[in-house]
Parts: sequence; C-alpha cells; structure tokens
Amino acid sequence: MPVSTEHWKKITRGCAEIISEAELKAKLEKPHPLRVKLGVDPTAPDLHLGHLVVLRKLRTFQDLGHQVEFIIGDFTARIGDPSGQSATRPMVKPQEIWDHAKTYQDQVFRILKKEATQVRFNSTWINALGIPGFLELARRASVAQILERADFKDRFDKQAEISLLEFYYPLLQGYDSVAVQSDVELGGTDQKFNLLMGRQTQRDFKQEPQVVMMMPLLEGLDGVKKMSKSYGNYIAFNDSPKEKFGKAMSIPDALMPKYAELLTDLDVDALKAMHPKEAKILLAKTLVEMFDGPDEAAKAAESFDRVHSKREVPSEMPTHKVSASPIRLTDLLVEAKMAASKNEARRLAEQGAVEIGGVRQTPDAQVVVQSEMVLQVGKRRFVRVIPA
Repeated sequence: MPVSTEHWKKITRGCAEIISEAELKAKLEKPHPLRVKLGVDPTAPDLHLGHLVVLRKLRTFQDLGHQVEFIIGDFTARIGDPSGQSATRPMVKPQEIWDHAKTYQDQVFRILKKEATQVRFNSTWINALGIPGFLELARRASVAQILERADFKDRFDKQAEISLLEFYYPLLQGYDSVAVQSDVELGGTDQKFNLLMGRQTQRDFKQEPQVVMMMPLLEGLDGVKKMSKSYGNYIAFNDSPKEKFGKAMSIPDALMPKYAELLTDLDVDALKAMHPKEAKILLAKTLVEMFDGPDEAAKAAESFDRVHSKREVPSEMPTHKVSASPIRLTDLLVEAKMAASKNEARRLAEQGAVEIGGVRQTPDAQVVVQSEMVLQVGKRRFVRVIPA
C-alpha cells in the first residue's frame, strides 16, 4: 500500500537530501520491514546531539515497524573516515575502539528500541574477506573515481599526503551495505560520497541499491562549527540533566528552529511564534526529558531559574565585555582576569572549578555571548560577562 502522508512527513522531516524519494516510496510499499542502516566508527567515548539527529531518524523508522542495522565500525575505525579531513587521521588503538564501542551500545539504546536493533561489528565480514576478497573489492573502484571526492581532490591539488588506506575507507563502508543487505542508509551530508559508494557496491554484488538519506550537520553551541567534542561545543548524552539544560539555554536563538526540527517532535512554527526565552526553555526541557525523564527536566529547569531569574549570585560583581563571540573558555578566563594564564585556565576547568550559569564547563568549550551571563570560578569568584 502507498505510504501515508503522515508517515511520509515523519520519515522525511529535516532530511537534507534523499536519493531517491521515488525509490524510498517504492521500498516503503513492500510488505516486509526495511533494513535501515547506520554505521558509526567508535573513535571517541561520548555520543552527543550531533549523533542524535540520525538516531532519532532511525527511531522513526522503528516506530513504523522497520529494523535498524546499527554497524559499529571496529575495523573501519582503525583507518579513520576521511570525510571533511585535511590530513590523514591517526590510527586508533584496538583497545580504545572496544572501550568506545561498549559505551556506544550503552548510549544508543537511550534512543533506539533494543528489540528492533541489530548491532553488528564490521570486522566480522571484513576480516572474512581475506586478501583475495579484498582485492576483488578494490578493483571495483578506480583512482580517478576516488579522486572525484572533494576531500581527496583538495588534498591532491595541494600535494598533501593521502594514505592508501583512506582510499579503501569508502569501499569498506560500501561493503558494509552489502553484508547487511541494507534497504536504506542514513548519514550526514558530509557522508554523501561514502553513502553513494554503498549503492554502487550493492549493484556490483547484484543487490537492489539502498536509498540514501542525508541529514544536515548540526552546528554546536558556538553556532558556527559542527557539533564536536574536539570543538568543545557539544551537549553529550551522558551530561547531567543540569548540564544538558544549561548548555541548551546557550544555543544561539537563530539555531533554535533547526534544533527543534532535527532533535524533537516540537512544532517548529509554534516555537518560532514564542518569545525566544520561553521557546528556549521548552526546547531545553524537551531535550532533557528525552534522556532523563520529566522529573529531571523539571528539576534542571528549576535549578537554572534559581541561578538566573532569582539571582542567587552576588548582586555586585565585576563586568567583562566580550567583543569576539564565540570565544574559547580559556581565553575568556584570561581576558576576564579570572586566570593568570591559559594554562591556569585549563587547569581550573579540568578540575571542574569553572561554571557559566551554573553549568560546569570543559577546557575546550566555546562560549557564545549573546546576552548577560555569569562566569563563576570556584565558590566565591564571579564575573558578569556581556557582549560588547
């Protein structure tokens, strides 16, 4: 039967590109559940809201009766995805990969249904290829084709180093699609080359090619760079409810509709019609509730209100004007004379002694200063930070 308008809206909400919509509709009309694939390389221990974009889309498919193939790239993580990279990634140690893979499995089931999720490790089938199988896979793509990829072309033109291993990455990700016979694969817009390689590899192996669904990359709390732990602009699944709420309240106003569309089921038009502060509180509570439940969301909102609205901070404190926003936390501490050097600033943050609006900050955090905020170091040192 044709897919209903309601279901189609849920499936396509927030999608940047689908290749192709006609193929997806045809697959959805089949009488059996679809295999919807997501591959993640466990190169860091924490999942954050950038990952939530695709995980929520997977959950939508599950709610409509489909099966998720969650691929942990324990083999491909050793190569490193070259997408968006200007240099070869360092190889990740096997023990780190396994440690991170364990945390991923603990975290994804805060969003996905365990009973409708098949967790697989791609070393299972890649190791089984052997050298003959690997050579057979490698001959299916030309160097010219691989160099069509913008990342590689830019590096080649600049005579920057490109490891041969990196050439194999999209081929191996494509082979993952063959191994699980995926019907649909999800990924960010930066993954387009890899995702399309999956379609090609399936054709080579006489399988019906998967539909590719690409989701937008989510900008982090700085409002500029994509959300990433390395940029310090992220909200992690494992952050405390108080931390999640406080960080969400620092989301730039202009990004609120995008966060609402990609991360929640909130009515985006209704959110836009609200006062920005009320809209942000609703968004923050919705995000916390998703992970920690309504009681913790209410407590986090009350705690934030107590610090900000009821001003349980000194009535008198120095004021520091910030001209550049976003600004790295360590730079802000030095500029505001809360630390004598960047090294001291980093040490204070690593010790958990630095908070903004009651939320503990990491050393690499990027601080967006759109309105007044209170920077606290230790128990008794406060400074009011405002935009210049």
